[in-house]
Amino acid sequence: MKVLVLGGYGNFGARICRALAPDAAIDLMIGGRDLQRATSLAESLGGTTRGVRIDIQSGDLVESLRDLGAELVIHTAGPFQNQDYRVPQAVAAAGAHYIDLADGRRFVCDFPAALDATFRGAGRTAVAGASTVPALSSAVVDHLAAGWKSIRSIDTCIAPAQGAPRGVATLAAVLAYCGEPVQVWHRGEWTGRPGWSNATTVRFARMKPRRGALCDIPDLELFPARYAGVQSVMFRAALEVGLAQHAFAFMAFMRRAGLLRAPQKLAPLLHSAGGVLDALGTALGGMVVRVEGTDARGAAARRAWHIAADDNHGPEIPCMAAILLARRLARGDALPIGAHTCAGLLTLPEFQPEFARWDMVTDVIDESLAIS
Repeated sequence: MKVLVLGGYGNFGARICRALAPDAAIDLMIGGRDLQRATSLAESLGGTTRGVRIDIQSGDLVESLRDLGAELVIHTAGPFQNQDYRVPQAVAAAGAHYIDLADGRRFVCDFPAALDATFRGAGRTAVAGASTVPALSSAVVDHLAAGWKSIRSIDTCIAPAQGAPRGVATLAAVLAYCGEPVQVWHRGEWTGRPGWSNATTVRFARMKPRRGALCDIPDLELFPARYAGVQSVMFRAALEVGLAQHAFAFMAFMRRAGLLRAPQKLAPLLHSAGGVLDALGTALGGMVVRVEGTDARGAAARRAWHIAADDNHGPEIPCMAAILLARRLARGDALPIGAHTCAGLLTLPEFQPEFARWDMVTDVIDESLAIS
């Protein structure tokens, strides 16, 4: 299968390319506006991998995809918060499958309604959000609550290592909702809360507690619809260095006060300055998902899934779902035709070989006795 990775030499795209290049079932193309960077990475990977120049803003994107013979396009060129659907529309017109790593709430949540008819008409599959959220997060919730009668609350926190490589696009995406009202499903109703504010302490199995603050991601909207009866859904991010967490909280305050209109414009500056804090952090990052509800016996239950990623391997996690789905398509395993979010397309056991590849450690802990 001819697979084109858009943004293939970027922070996440390059990781996906390194994972897919050795696969004999995949003919890999690394795409981006900088042909030199794309070719350089392709040459380092060897085999049939090649770099190609392609601009997702170009008016001849459909023709470019057809000329390349792309059968699957993996879109990693974020941020997705302000993107429209011209790329997946072009992919469908070119007759290819589509996967992206989008974490923008509107981009992912509106994706099926906007594009399902288009991809069904093309007889192809399109998947948005093939990343940590909602691909891995939904797989974890499904695993933790398997057999339960009901789910009452879902609480997720991602805790990146300070030393892990950071992309400017990822930072811009995070800053886009800093201080902005975020709609959260709490106690069975929608309520607005400012992004990156009101931090609370989050505990992890293999890391020190951190202060986590609200982030605007697709799960906040997808999970209340996916898990009938859930009363509360929360998602937080917890930076390792307290000074960085306070900086985001300060920017959130400045935006709410009307003194900082577009924090995302500071992404290049903050990306450059972030390295100054690396000496204060470690190479250990992780994630925790806590699910509370009623188990199969009708008893109150709470379970938590933890993952710890050392040696700055945390950024591999957002790439795993796209890698797994690409391999599935390349070996001829069918995915549902049409446009879908990546909630429920993968199971937690499918991720386990990828966790093992990077020496990541997972724990499932029963916290039922801690329910007050």
